[in-house]
Amino acid sequence: MAVRSRVTSPDTVLPVLPLLRSAHLGPGLAVTTLTALLGSSARLRPREIAGSTAAVFLGQLSIGWGNDLVDAARDRAVARADKPLAAGEVGMPVVAGAVAASLVGCAIASARLGRRSALTHLALGVGPAHAYNLGLKSTVWSWVPYAVAFGSLPSVVSQAGGDRRRSPLWITAPAAALGVCAHILNALPDLAQDDATGVRGLPHRLGARRGQQLATGLLGLASVAIVLGPTGSPSPAAWSALAANGALGAVALRGTGRTPFRAAIAIALIDAGLLVSGAR
Repeated sequence: MAVRSRVTSPDTVLPVLPLLRSAHLGPGLAVTTLTALLGSSARLRPREIAGSTAAVFLGQLSIGWGNDLVDAARDRAVARADKPLAAGEVGMPVVAGAVAASLVGCAIASARLGRRSALTHLALGVGPAHAYNLGLKSTVWSWVPYAVAFGSLPSVVSQAGGDRRRSPLWITAPAAALGVCAHILNALPDLAQDDATGVRGLPHRLGARRGQQLATGLLGLASVAIVLGPTGSPSPAAWSALAANGALGAVALRGTGRTPFRAAIAIALIDAGLLVSGAR
C-alpha cells in the first residue's frame, strides 16, 4: 500500500524559529531588559516587575511582527534573506495571527498593572510604535514614535508600582532622547535598502554622517540630564561615566569607518546604565 506524504507550506505550519526571528527579538529583549532594570531600581515588588516586564515584552513582540508584516512586500523587493517572512520561511497568516495574539496578551497584561500604567503603555508605548510601522517610518516624523514610546517607559514602570504621577522630566527627556538615538542608529545599516523601497524617515534624510552626529549630540545631552537632573550631588561614579561619555562623544564625532557607530552605541549603553541607577 502506498504511503501518502503530506506537503505543508509556511501558511499551514507554525515554524517557531523563523517566527521568533521575525519578532525582532534583539531590540525587543533590550527594551524588556531595560523595563526589568527600571522596575528593580524603582524598588517595585517582584510581581510588579514581572507584570510590567511581561506586558512590555508582549508589546515588543507585536511591534516586531507587525513591522515584518507591513514591510513584507518591500523586503521581498530587495531580497532581504534575513527576513523570514520575505524569504518564505513563515507565512503571512501565521505572522498576522502572532500579531493579534501578542496584542491581546499585551492588553491583558497591561490591564493587570492598573489603569494608569496600562493607558500609558498602550497609548504612548505600543500605539505609537504601530503607527511607525504603518506609515510614520517613511516620513520626517519617524523619530516621534521612538521619542514618545521610550520617554513613557519609565512612567509605565513607576505607575505599575502605584505612583499616580508620571516620571520626572530629568528621566523622561533622556529616555526619549535614547529612543530617538536608537531609531537613528538602528536605521543606519539599512539606509540604502530602505531608500530603494521608498522609506524616507529622518535618518534617511540626514544621511549616515549627520545621523551619527545628531545621535551623538542627543546622547551627550541625555548624559548631562541624567547626571545633573536628580537632587543632590552626583556620585564619583556618575561623574566618571559623564567624562567617559564625553571622550566617547569626541571619538564618535571625529572617528572614521565603523568607529563612530560603535562609540555611539557605547554612550547609549552607559546612558541606559545611568538611567537605571538614577545616576547616584
